[in-house]
Amino acid sequence: MLIRGATRLDGRSVDIRVRDGVIAECAESLPWRGEDVVIDAHGGAVLPGLHDHHIHLFALAASLESVKCGPPLDAAGLVALLRSAPGGEWVRGVGYHESVAGDIDAAWLDRALPDRPVRVQHRSGRLWVFNSAGLALLGGAAADGPLERDADGLTGRLYDGDGWLRARLGQSAPSLEDVSRRLAACGVTSVSDATAANDAAAFWLFCRARETGALRQHVAVMGGDEIADCESVPGCVALARKIHLHDGDYPEPATFLEILRAARAHGLQVAVHCVTEADLVFSLSLMEEAGDAHSFRIEHASVVPPALLARLAAAEVTVVTQPNFVAERGDAYLADIPVSEHEFLYRGAGLLRHGVKLAGGTDAPFGGFDPWAAMQAAVDRRTRGGVMLGRAERLSPEQALALFTTHWSAPGGPVRQVRAGAAADLCLLRKPWAQVRGALAEAEVVATVQDGVCIYGGRSCAPGVAGRGMAARQ
Repeated sequence: MLIRGATRLDGRSVDIRVRDGVIAECAESLPWRGEDVVIDAHGGAVLPGLHDHHIHLFALAASLESVKCGPPLDAAGLVALLRSAPGGEWVRGVGYHESVAGDIDAAWLDRALPDRPVRVQHRSGRLWVFNSAGLALLGGAAADGPLERDADGLTGRLYDGDGWLRARLGQSAPSLEDVSRRLAACGVTSVSDATAANDAAAFWLFCRARETGALRQHVAVMGGDEIADCESVPGCVALARKIHLHDGDYPEPATFLEILRAARAHGLQVAVHCVTEADLVFSLSLMEEAGDAHSFRIEHASVVPPALLARLAAAEVTVVTQPNFVAERGDAYLADIPVSEHEFLYRGAGLLRHGVKLAGGTDAPFGGFDPWAAMQAAVDRRTRGGVMLGRAERLSPEQALALFTTHWSAPGGPVRQVRAGAAADLCLLRKPWAQVRGALAEAEVVATVQDGVCIYGGRSCAPGVAGRGMAARQ
């Protein structure tokens, strides 16, 4: 493959020759040497392929076939949407938030749609709500299972029960082919799947998806204890032991320390889900006690008060943030979170100023999967309602891009470079960076190259005939 007439971030022209999955040469001008694929970049920016450091692939695949139940819907809009859902046995809703219709339960869903089984997932990913028809399909398992009960019986709510639910419904994992195509259209060449419930079976499914070509991106897998025993293969690696803290229901400190040390002994990172200040204090204190915390990650770090900035930096802990939540959920944060904490939400520049390693993920499907929209949110810090949330936390476009261009094994580390000897994982934009940086959400990806092979870009991966990236990733 030969890419001609691309531009670097600084505007310098560059030709790139790719051979055997590696960038063989980079120079201002390179001659054609019989390459099968030649891409004329027409001055478009060439970047390292993007890496989403926190995503949930199978949940994202399922969500693409689900009803979107979150804001800006209101109660009446949600009822209409559920009633108009296309065919199939279940109506599966995702992304619900209390701002739509309050704390819904089985009785509420029965009034909305009594004659078809419904299950609606809260946008946190921790809660499913069923109507009575849905509970009936679970049969006797509903009465004996972990569903919530009150004085009147089952409320229809199921907390942290995805594994139990999958077993009861007998569902097979959805195909990742559509998800992979959409990510490729965004320039994404690799991802870190952050699902805490991933086990050996899930790891095998990722490997199989890679083998069949359904998943074109490299995937680094987080999960439970079984991940330590999974054998990494090209394109699918065991990355981290994931710990999901639940609203103050913390493990014993000794148990937590044992998990940290065991994971490190197996060569794994440790990724801890922290969405409250208490989560962060608990996790950071024990990471400090464990020592050598450079292999530890804080996922989300939703609230970081000033007193913890220096400690995060000193411990060399990595923060993997989701700047897209500022845009997607910011208005709800303004209403629900104390004003005193607004400037500490999903911090960006403040963490970097204190020397904290910072990487980015979308948390899709619990957030939008487009990393360019996430970058825009990191720069603008504006909610959908137009309110700026944390002006001092705004990143430059280059800092925002860096969130998604570090290596999967070193989130927040050195930004990967387009240079000879590097893996040929590339993202080619229609316009030069000088024009893109002012409107990141409108970036058009015309070609995505992974291991030296075009995984997005149309016939012969030629930008002149490629589909428009924005349209392909809607």
